[in-house]
Amino acid sequence: MFVKTFPEVTADPGIRRQVLSDSPDLMVVAFRFQQEGAEGKLHNHPHVQSTYVESGRFRFTINGESFDVSPGDSFVIPSNALHGCVCLEPGTLVDTFTPRRDDFL
Repeated sequence: MFVKTFPEVTADPGIRRQVLSDSPDLMVVAFRFQQEGAEGKLHNHPHVQSTYVESGRFRFTINGESFDVSPGDSFVIPSNALHGCVCLEPGTLVDTFTPRRDDFL
């Protein structure tokens, strides 16, 4: 078994990102939101993304539709969907991407 530790980096103001595991076909990443109001800015990418709310509360927008999520919630963001979130209560999101996001390495 191969275990690699990745550094935690600043993703956006008030947000830390850490790759937890990766392969060419799959990547798992933790996003730690440190303060209310921290924002994952609207963006899109070709990867399919699954998000699991480990802790905290967030308001997500996907293709113009907004919804709130809390611990234990999960959802899928389709390839190329315009999406982002605002932190309502500090916490951690665990995102899975397929294929891997090489821009995070």
